Amino acid sequence: MGWLSWERFKCQINCHHYDDTNHNNNNKLAGCISENLFTQIADTLVERGYQRAGYDRINIDDCWSKKSRELDDGHLLPDPDRFPNGIKYLADYMHERGLKLGMYQNYGHRTCMGYPGILGHLEQDVQTFADWDVDMIKLDACFSPKTSQLDSGYMKFRKIVDKTKRPMIISCSWPYYQVFASKVHIIPKWDLISMNCNLFRVFHDITSNWKVIQKIIDFMGDNQQIFRAITGPGSWPDPDMLMIGNVGLSVAQAESQMAIWCILPAPLFMSNDPRVMEPEFEKILLNSDAISINQDVNGEPGERFFHNTTMDLWRRSLSENQMALVILNRDFNQDLQISIPLEQIESNAFQHYQHVQVLNIFSNEKYQIRRQRMADNRTETYIKVIVEPTGCVFLKLTPLKN
Repeated sequence: MGWLSWERFKCQINCHHYDDTNHNNNNKLAGCISENLFTQIADTLVERGYQRAGYDRINIDDCWSKKSRELDDGHLLPDPDRFPNGIKYLADYMHERGLKLGMYQNYGHRTCMGYPGILGHLEQDVQTFADWDVDMIKLDACFSPKTSQLDSGYMKFRKIVDKTKRPMIISCSWPYYQVFASKVHIIPKWDLISMNCNLFRVFHDITSNWKVIQKIIDFMGDNQQIFRAITGPGSWPDPDMLMIGNVGLSVAQAESQMAIWCILPAPLFMSNDPRVMEPEFEKILLNSDAISINQDVNGEPGERFFHNTTMDLWRRSLSENQMALVILNRDFNQDLQISIPLEQIESNAFQHYQHVQVLNIFSNEKYQIRRQRMADNRTETYIKVIVEPTGCVFLKLTPLKN
């Protein structure tokens, strides 16, 4: 869980436009990829309760370094105007506040935005990150010489990271480039990816647009047989960032993204501006019940068990015999009214209980349902909900002792 700069701030490096490179201007909201931006975000995550809720990683994406390493003996260094105190200073700044720092590199000779890549400098750059006390590395794969070499390349990268003895989370783009960016379709070796990456991008970049997010949700559901087999502690398929709080998503759509990302479960990395977050969106991101489902200790993957043009139904087994359920309305115009038999969604453990407590995650409404025994000795119990267009109902079901 954490915050990532890319989708919200991309490669904005015109700091003179924002007048935020001078540290005497801390009252201004930094708007470019700079030291000021990341220290301000860090302070905001702490002050507004994000860090306490679990969003404890701040990741710098592309465009942070100097444009060339030729004059620095091959060393990768940050842009001196935008990062005057260096990356070690930022890592210390994060650690002093209970946060962790993530950095970006690319498995190519240049990054996606044309900055120095890691090829030819694998050991040098990884050791540099370790010396800076970095806690996470995102390794992209733009301009890789051959996507067929990504298997060996990312595995070598993992070994070099481990060799530093510095514990660093590894975020990979490995499978995405094999499936979508290769001239020749390559079937990813998911077992290798899972063994060498802690999280790994599997689909196209997200934007703050519900149709784009729905395509990602569909992709995750359509390929769940693959992803469920490799989901668990230390290995998380990554559908990309949370867009909650950005222009383009309604509150209902923001709730839907949060619910699906929690039930998959997916890494919760925001890319927004928490300094100016509207309260209704901040409430979604800080929802402790939603986060607890995402972070459930069992690490069991969620499952889409019904899908048509109108709705999706997702469920996930949780610890202590609990279940999570998401009812997603795919329609853009019409409310969805539905009654779902409890027997359709429950685990075997539920069948031993007469009463079930239902918690609506976003409304915080709590109620109980009781099994209705029929004449033929069947039990018949329904969960009845109304779901607004492109919205969801996110429930946690807890069996109660009789």
